[in-house]
Amino acid sequence: MLRLSEFLPYRLSIASNAVSDRVAQVYHAQYGLKIPEWRVLAVVAEHDETTQAALVAATQMDKMTVSRGVAELVKRGLLERRPAEDRRTLKLRLSTRGGSLYGEIAPLALAIEAELLAGFSTAERDMLMTLLQRLEHRSIRS
Repeated sequence: MLRLSEFLPYRLSIASNAVSDRVAQVYHAQYGLKIPEWRVLAVVAEHDETTQAALVAATQMDKMTVSRGVAELVKRGLLERRPAEDRRTLKLRLSTRGGSLYGEIAPLALAIEAELLAGFSTAERDMLMTLLQRLEHRSIRS
């Protein structure tokens, strides 16, 4: 019998939603960003410059969600679009305002992560990351 409370996809979903919601409380309440917008902002910040297709791959969000997130960030002046070398696509990068906002939010997100992981030893944190990466890899291969 399937017990939902012990079913891996369900447990991962519940944990993911709880963690995302905890971090989202900060960037939504204080900065008016939704989860997809924050993810787009963070990925662009990490890569300096990227495309929407790369954002879809990096965030595992659907194209429409990424597109709406990008459009909102551009509208708010947090993200800039410019033609790529091949002129068929657009490169995205943080504006000065977007970089400043990211610089404010990232330390808060890291502080929440540290709070959530405070009950774990360094070895347990490393193991958690290793296990999550293995699970992701196995899911993609299957």
